[in-house]
Amino acid sequence: MSGFIGEFPCTMDAKGRFNVPAALLKQVPAKEQKRFVVHRGIEKHLVLYTKKEWEKISAEINELNLYISKNRDFIRKFNRGATEVELDTTSRLLLPKSLTDYAGINRDIVLFAYGNRVEIWSENGYAKMLKEDKDDFAALAEEVMGKKNNREDVS
Repeated sequence: MSGFIGEFPCTMDAKGRFNVPAALLKQVPAKEQKRFVVHRGIEKHLVLYTKKEWEKISAEINELNLYISKNRDFIRKFNRGATEVELDTTSRLLLPKSLTDYAGINRDIVLFAYGNRVEIWSENGYAKMLKEDKDDFAALAEEVMGKKNNREDVS
């Protein structure tokens, strides 16, 4: 998968379903458009993967040494709440209530798609995360990307 891209505001219905925007669904390979896995994100949001991508990530996680306490703790926390979800005939996904409660999601959500994942944020949580991002992006970019060799000015 080459990667997802975009921000998509959506609205959940009372049952916890939302329509996956066509522009996002077009980015999912046809063979992977039916089954997904959603789980708790590191911050108060959810993360959605295609089932195929989840299997790759799970394989990587399962390589951790279970005799190390921190590894076991990480694996438990990473997998907590992981649930397979299927796209219905009208391109909707149903989010489990336990996960929406964790992420503070009630109705309005933002799907933030990048790389191999789609983060699902409450609209308020997403706005708050963006507002509270007090780090100077230029300094962060220099710290994270500045050690890369042969990088030209990307601005």
